[in-house]
Amino acid sequence: MTEASSLGTYDYVIVGGGTAGCLLANRLSADPDISVLLLEAGGKDDYLWIHIPVGYLYCMGNPRTDWCFKTEAEAGLGGRAINYPRGKVLGGCSSINGMIYMRGQARDYDQWRQLGNQGWGWDDVLPFFRQHEDYVHGADDLHGAGGEWRIDRQRLHWPILDTIRDAAVAAGMPRVTDFNRGDNHGVAYFHVTQRGGIRVNTAKAFLKPVRNRRNLHIVSGAQAKRVLIENGRAGGVEARVNGTDQVARARGEVILSAGAIGSPHLLELSGIGQPERLRALGIDIVHALSGVGENLQDHLQLRLIYKIRNALTLNTLGANLWGKARIGLEYLWRRSGPMSMAPSQLGAFAKSDPSLETPDLEYHIQPLSLDRFGEPLHPFPAVTMSVCNLRPESRGSVHATSAQFGESPAIRPNYLSTARDKLVAASAIRLTRRIMQTAPMQPHAPEEFMPGPSFQSDEELATAAGQIGTTIFHPVGTAKMGSDDKAVVDDRLRVHGIEGLRVIDASIMPTITSGNTNAPTLMIAEKGGAMVRADRRA
Repeated sequence: MTEASSLGTYDYVIVGGGTAGCLLANRLSADPDISVLLLEAGGKDDYLWIHIPVGYLYCMGNPRTDWCFKTEAEAGLGGRAINYPRGKVLGGCSSINGMIYMRGQARDYDQWRQLGNQGWGWDDVLPFFRQHEDYVHGADDLHGAGGEWRIDRQRLHWPILDTIRDAAVAAGMPRVTDFNRGDNHGVAYFHVTQRGGIRVNTAKAFLKPVRNRRNLHIVSGAQAKRVLIENGRAGGVEARVNGTDQVARARGEVILSAGAIGSPHLLELSGIGQPERLRALGIDIVHALSGVGENLQDHLQLRLIYKIRNALTLNTLGANLWGKARIGLEYLWRRSGPMSMAPSQLGAFAKSDPSLETPDLEYHIQPLSLDRFGEPLHPFPAVTMSVCNLRPESRGSVHATSAQFGESPAIRPNYLSTARDKLVAASAIRLTRRIMQTAPMQPHAPEEFMPGPSFQSDEELATAAGQIGTTIFHPVGTAKMGSDDKAVVDDRLRVHGIEGLRVIDASIMPTITSGNTNAPTLMIAEKGGAMVRADRRA
């Protein structure tokens, strides 16, 4: 390489300016003696629709902000291939996601610790959640205040959602105010990562305040091609930067924060993975590590739609020019109303089986309905009771399809591939029907539109789940933490067998958390950054 093709030499090179990468860049560059390079394949987060909450509709499926991945054909979904949005912009998925702040359950992290990952139990990770929080109700023993990450109330009110909340209580769920205290059983409005009705993404929260640090260099439009491994150590990254190949050298470590799709893909392109798979693609084998790209876990959402009467929904409010003008004016003047909406407003956590210790179902409830994101709202008043199995047994994979870095990997979530997952899906549909049959809902005469009342047996309901199921955008686990033969990183997030290389993002989760995955990813970055700094001092 000539000098002109060099991006320079840094203490740390971070690949991926998404949820984890932005926080890591902030924390590592806080020490003026440490130089940090952050590489992001996407562009700057200067697109208007990133910041207006309802703009997720215009960011998903948009190549300006989304990788626009698709899965392979999924047998559990009736042979369908589905869109698989992933953020391709500074802020990553935090720039296009649903803005829901959800840690999961204490048992999730205690299980990680029980799997042999020291320092990852609930009591261990709680301080790292609190460290960056700016919780709307102030600090207490479980929440932090004054941090970069604003956690706010939703700025809207729909009477029909209040009614559904009452119906969930009537069906046996407790009414709560905060899902983030270790046990999220109950029904409440979600807290959201917004400030004053505007999205907070990690680029805005963690990069913007420190972008003028002399020791922090941010390069967008830089897609990593491979990690350079020399004598068993990561020495840098080769990237395509605005059309030219350039190399960034790392004196200390290379940190992959490209997410559950990008990080395992880059490991394979770098020659780290299953030897037989890499040989078949013509990739030189650097280090055999059989777990790379395996253990993909995701929450499959079943979007159950009910027609209703005698209530205002977004379907009817947005059906004419006056309604749309009203929506726009409310946001313009008050930063509230439908344009401030997270995709889901009301949440509920329930048990598919009363014998379970903790909830295994999560509802995302919306005063609207449509066939799929990006398509028009239905021309009748309706609500969507989206429900997902929080702890799926199904395991999938993400693998390179070519030695060329620009080719998308093959994404195979393998949804509904176990008998247990099919049974939980059937139970979720039945529970939803019971909620809709409670007394509070009767004035609205709910009528099941999707999947429809003709599905009754376990087998029929599992088939229905496959027909209507889609991702709720929570892929994790493809570079899992642990010490077994399928683990990719150890409990300090160092890649097994390679010095100077870590993965710090959602891909390291050994098991998926019981809720939305953005907040856990931030915690992983906070804790991972502390580990990097501690190991530097050692």
